[in-house]
Amino acid sequence: MDAIGTELGVTQWLTVDQDRIEAFAAATGDSQWIHVDPDRAAAGPFGTTIAHGHLTASLVPAFVAELLEVGGASAAINAGSDRVRFVAPVPAGSRLRASAAVVACEQVRAGMRATLRVTVEIEGGQRPALVADVLTVYVSA
Repeated sequence: MDAIGTELGVTQWLTVDQDRIEAFAAATGDSQWIHVDPDRAAAGPFGTTIAHGHLTASLVPAFVAELLEVGGASAAINAGSDRVRFVAPVPAGSRLRASAAVVACEQVRAGMRATLRVTVEIEGGQRPALVADVLTVYVSA
């Protein structure tokens, strides 16, 4: 399809603060000290609490929605992810944004399935927080 290789741009910055991390911990039951205990985490390997990798991954659909609107679609359905990599930790208080590029598109019974390579960057970071190929089905209206 003509869209393959298209760069979709960059999202606005989003702050991942300690409140968001603690809410994610409560929602998922993952209350490991590196996420929720600032005092202990200060002496730990990252010097502060860090966001869960899956918290970062959970932000991807909102980032993608900011970058891409598919005309004629009645819904965007998450169809999974391939090659998800948590490259760098996300310290509490970090600002994140994402960029994406189209790597595949195909017609499916429900509409169109798009695969986007999404990179989530940390403001001031040397490496991205996350790189993943995400699959979304855009359901025909």
